[in-house]
Amino acid sequence: MTRPDLDRYIAGWRGPLMAALIALLAGLPVLALLPPLDRDESRYAQATSQMLETGDYVDIRFQDEPRWKKPVGIYWMQAAAVAATSGVESRAIQPYRIPSILGAMLAAAACAWVGAAMFGARAGFLAGAMLGASFLLSSEAGIAKTDAMLCGAVTLAMAALARIYLATRAGEPPKRPHKLLFWSGLGLSILVKGPIGLVVIVPAMLLLSLWDRNLTWLRRLGWGWGLPLVALIVGPWAIAITIATDGGFWREAIGGDLAPKLAGGHESHGAPPGTYLGLIALTFFPATLLLPAAAVAAWTRRAEPAIRFLICWLLPAWLIFELTPTKLVHYNLPVFGALALLAAGALTRPVGRWPRYIGAALTVLVGVLLAAAVVAGLTEFGRSTAQTWATITIVFSVLAGLIGAFLLLHRAAVPAVIASLALGVVAHGALAGTLRQLKPLSVSPRLQQVLERADLHPRQGRPGPVAIAGFHEPSFVFLTGRDTELTDAEGAARALAEGRPAIVEERQAQRFREAAARRGVTGRSVGVVDGHNYSQGDDVRLTVFAPPDAALPGEPRR
Repeated sequence: MTRPDLDRYIAGWRGPLMAALIALLAGLPVLALLPPLDRDESRYAQATSQMLETGDYVDIRFQDEPRWKKPVGIYWMQAAAVAATSGVESRAIQPYRIPSILGAMLAAAACAWVGAAMFGARAGFLAGAMLGASFLLSSEAGIAKTDAMLCGAVTLAMAALARIYLATRAGEPPKRPHKLLFWSGLGLSILVKGPIGLVVIVPAMLLLSLWDRNLTWLRRLGWGWGLPLVALIVGPWAIAITIATDGGFWREAIGGDLAPKLAGGHESHGAPPGTYLGLIALTFFPATLLLPAAAVAAWTRRAEPAIRFLICWLLPAWLIFELTPTKLVHYNLPVFGALALLAAGALTRPVGRWPRYIGAALTVLVGVLLAAAVVAGLTEFGRSTAQTWATITIVFSVLAGLIGAFLLLHRAAVPAVIASLALGVVAHGALAGTLRQLKPLSVSPRLQQVLERADLHPRQGRPGPVAIAGFHEPSFVFLTGRDTELTDAEGAARALAEGRPAIVEERQAQRFREAAARRGVTGRSVGVVDGHNYSQGDDVRLTVFAPPDAALPGEPRR
């Protein structure tokens, strides 16, 4: 395809649409293939399912415990997706992931839209494609959490803010639709993840105004109706949850979740400053080859209004994330749009010698490291069924690095990006298939299969709930239902005495036998699941017990 042909296909609205489709293709394998993940995804999904079961769409709960950490936005979106495409009784995780992939598509489309205004249609499309295909966003696109939708909301707000800023710098009046998109994106980001969107947006506005020594452009954002719009988006639920919990939601969200993350490594997720910088070559892959060029463009072209805006979007928020003691790999995702746009802006001019060399070396290194990680995972947890997926992952990861590096070194920067993106998307999809086949990591789905084969699952009409001792992961609660009893050896023995199935981890087996003997009950083992609890980093061995009077498949019911 010649460049004029490419330009025709991505002109106008087609560029953002094509970028959104690339984000869809990149995220779809994760959405479709991975089982429910521990821990956050399954907590979100279970809380959403309880909303659908109880009809309470204000108070957020996981089983009987309040889940007052994040606002309600993603739960409402997940509930709508499940109601429209499935049913809460099916316990399929895929419908709960739909808002995440829509958020990734929104981020890619918004990035392409503003990139076209900054650097032209081709660079805008490539920016959206790089963002949508990045390993971090395409992974979050298939997981039922807040982060992909937050990225979409923040990217939309920042894209609209950039259009307002650039119009003002050009002496033109900002357009009302751009203002509407800015305030809508801001309101959506707050409804999804509280103040995190503000951590990106507000410092960018302040630094840009200080750098320009000009505050007048901020007056043209439409504050008089924009702030009420944000209040309209967030306010009704905020008032309802305050009344429903007597203010408990805010005490827990701020004092129990946000403040500890700012004070130290909350929930063992501490990491030193520089962590995100050290990971960026991997998380931004397969567009890693343009990271050095993006850095050079940011420095040498910082006087350009578009580049200046992107620096102000990227740097303050990045520094805040680096300096915050609690770190998770996805926390800096809302600034990836700025990174993709800087990389696309670098493509509008010839890429220098050293950025080409360093970019080529980085992308080859990441491709090789990904291949090595897959080999290590296959060696540790793999079965023969995973080998085909793993081979595809290894081959395409290495090819994405090698071919992209070869073309970049030969001054074909745009073809290098396109080739790396295409090969990287295939590698990422195959990686999802590989992870699905690492059966020791899928403990909860395998436990559910044992229950179903033994005709012990409560959904099959058997007495419940299931009691489980020594393995309390949210994925098992999601798969078996709200009433699942997370207990100890004594509770598992009590469940058997009451005619309910029990699951016991090996480290509690002796105490379970003693408790069962005291109750005069003997369970029948119907299956054993060996696996690895990746949330704890422990190997586990779980035995599924049927109560003594249970009729197993092939036996007459008693």
